[in-house]
Amino acid sequence: MDPAQMPRLQEIHANLVDRLQEAKNQGWLGEVAAIETTMAAARQKLEAMRERATQPSTVHLGMPDIRSTVGRITPEP
Repeated sequence: MDPAQMPRLQEIHANLVDRLQEAKNQGWLGEVAAIETTMAAARQKLEAMRERATQPSTVHLGMPDIRSTVGRITPEP
C-alpha cells in the first residue's frame, strides 16, 4: 500500500458513495450489495494506509561497534 495513493482511494470511495445512492434510488439490489462490499474493502484499505502513515518509514538498526575488536590480537594455541 502506497500512502501516496491515498487521495486516489479517497476519490474512489467518494464515487462509490454516489453510485450507492444511485443504485438504491433505482432499486438495483445486486448493485447495492456489490458497491457496499467494495466500499468496505476501500474503507479497510484507507484505514490501513492511515495507520501505516503514522508509523516511521525507516528503522534505525544502529552501527556495529568494531572498536573493541580492532587491534586485538588472538593468542595462538
